Amino acid sequence: MSRGPYQMTGHALQPLNPTSNGLGTHTAGTMVNLPRGKSQYLSQVLAAVAISLGPLAAGLGKGYSSPAIASLQGKQSWEAGHGAGAYRGHGLGHRGNYTLLTVSPQEASWVASLSLLGALFGALVGGLAMKFGRKNVLLIASLPFSASWLVTVYAESVQTMFATSFVGGFCCAVVLMVSQVYISEISDPDIRGFLSAVLKIFSHIGTLLSLTLGAYLDWRELAMIISGAPLLLFVSMLYMPETPSFLVLSGREPDAVRALRFLRGNDTDITRELITIRNNILTASTHQYTYRGLAHAAARLAHPILITCGLMFFQRFSGANAFQFYSVTIFSQTFNGMNPHGGAIVVGFVQLLASLLSGLLIDTIGRLPLLIASSVFMSIALAGFGSFVYYEQLSRHNSYVHVQHLPPGVAPPGISATYDWIPLLCVLVFTVSFSMGISPISWLLIGELFPLEYRGLGSALATSFSYACAFIGVKTYVDFTQTLGLHGAFWLYAAFSLAGLCFIVCFVPETKGRDLDELDSRYI
Repeated sequence: MSRGPYQMTGHALQPLNPTSNGLGTHTAGTMVNLPRGKSQYLSQVLAAVAISLGPLAAGLGKGYSSPAIASLQGKQSWEAGHGAGAYRGHGLGHRGNYTLLTVSPQEASWVASLSLLGALFGALVGGLAMKFGRKNVLLIASLPFSASWLVTVYAESVQTMFATSFVGGFCCAVVLMVSQVYISEISDPDIRGFLSAVLKIFSHIGTLLSLTLGAYLDWRELAMIISGAPLLLFVSMLYMPETPSFLVLSGREPDAVRALRFLRGNDTDITRELITIRNNILTASTHQYTYRGLAHAAARLAHPILITCGLMFFQRFSGANAFQFYSVTIFSQTFNGMNPHGGAIVVGFVQLLASLLSGLLIDTIGRLPLLIASSVFMSIALAGFGSFVYYEQLSRHNSYVHVQHLPPGVAPPGISATYDWIPLLCVLVFTVSFSMGISPISWLLIGELFPLEYRGLGSALATSFSYACAFIGVKTYVDFTQTLGLHGAFWLYAAFSLAGLCFIVCFVPETKGRDLDELDSRYI
């Protein structure tokens, strides 16, 4: 559809006069587009690094639960098992909980999962709050985000930790969702996938740091360190511009021009990009506040919501949350000689490396091929892991039948410890596939597929749905293992991944190299 250029007058969009002295060069009543030249990416990368401090804080929080719960229960475990050796012989050393705050296993599970429940509500509020500006929301959310960790440092009851977990998850969801939209709106199409992957990279760095530091620090000390990350986000965002799309939408075109100059460089012609933003907003303004406008909104949102929510569902029920929240427990049930804590750290490190590689591949190979390959290898790895667990448990059962006089407290031999590399390899293949495919791309598509005028609402719905699935997935993992066994749970996750592959092939479009204005319902 052909669209003429427009200009902003006050708060209303008017047709752009080609003979006016605006952006670009005009002669004889005809606008001449200046050659764009070499793209200026440095400022965009700088802005991406600044905003990635938010995902870094989120990653630190994501990795906090496992070592913190071990620390909270350390004093109880030490008193109960002192002299009997470390947990299954796999401990990294006793750190202990010297603060006399004790938690039951059930309370510990709520400390871990309430952050996801808070994230569900945070995503809804964050999407609605984006009408006040992407930058403003990030600045405001970073302060209570930091405060929740500071309160955790001085918590004297588990109820306080419940509250801080919920608030922290709430703020985390706001920061993650707005960060993705911010990156999508400031980045050049040629590097949008790479900059989006930077967010995931920083998140994985935070998770790895938290797991590593948690092996040596008490849960209060670890919370103190994490509280500094949101403050760094606050300071860095003070020096970054608001997104040009929001500025034009708010009638602040001079500010939008300055933001584009900062992001694209003074030598880059921004005329075409600015006109594209104007046209998108002008088109959106003709469909608001009427019955026809509501029907138009439903039509524009239907396909993006189907695609993004579908990807989030299959991502959250792929088994990734089980490995994230119960990694040490899972490894302790499958390893016969290897350290489960060390295995969890290795997985975190490999996840970081895979996310680094994904940033290079998303914009070269494309979104769709990576999604397909990711789903295939995730399904194979999950099925292999479940099969190993099944045969390992079968071996233990046969040992019980044939070995009648074992010493008290000694488990019968299962599969030899020399085969511990098999479940670890399965988990590593799953982690690489997940981190290079469905994990970063599903979040990237939230920022790409929703049209500008509905991006806040669409992002809120998709992100809230994602966290609802995550909360259910974490809470049902124990039910799955009790009903189906550990092997059955991972076979079920493999089935989910296969179903996700079918969904991707049938519904997900390729968005590589497209401008955001192209990615509306007519192209999906």
